[in-house]
Amino acid sequence: MRISRVWYRVGQFARTLWAPLLPVDVAYAAQHLSPSLLDLFRRMSPAEQQHGIALCKQLASQGYQDSDLLVAALLHDVGKLTAAPWLWERVVVVLVEHALPERAAAWGEGAPTGWRRAFVIRSRHPEWGASLAEKAGASPRTVALIRSHHSDPGEDRLLAALQAVDDA
Repeated sequence: MRISRVWYRVGQFARTLWAPLLPVDVAYAAQHLSPSLLDLFRRMSPAEQQHGIALCKQLASQGYQDSDLLVAALLHDVGKLTAAPWLWERVVVVLVEHALPERAAAWGEGAPTGWRRAFVIRSRHPEWGASLAEKAGASPRTVALIRSHHSDPGEDRLLAALQAVDDA
């Protein structure tokens, strides 16, 4: 694992720990989300809200103005409402994905229960999030971006941009 990636993960861990103590800029999210999507956003954990806002702001600062992309940035992890991972589970998944990626992928199948729970959440939260966003009135393009945010972007430049800021 590259040292820059290690520092990224350490920072991610720290931000998650501190998230409940920091204010969430809901007004910023409200500029991009319809009332029903904003209700969905507000149900997310403070850490996921802050992460979504950070991604949205980063994309906007890079010149992206596509509303479907910016909404997807805010809501890309909304599927974690279906089964919220504990912080220690996130750490385990990151470590196993690095050391044993094939095993981590295999453990991501099935229901989010038992010792495989975190791997299933990691694997299935994009689909769960797409379903939640669709039910809340997100555009088909936003739904597709949320559903695919961990998939190969192929020629989709908006999906590639979302993935680039999510992994940065």
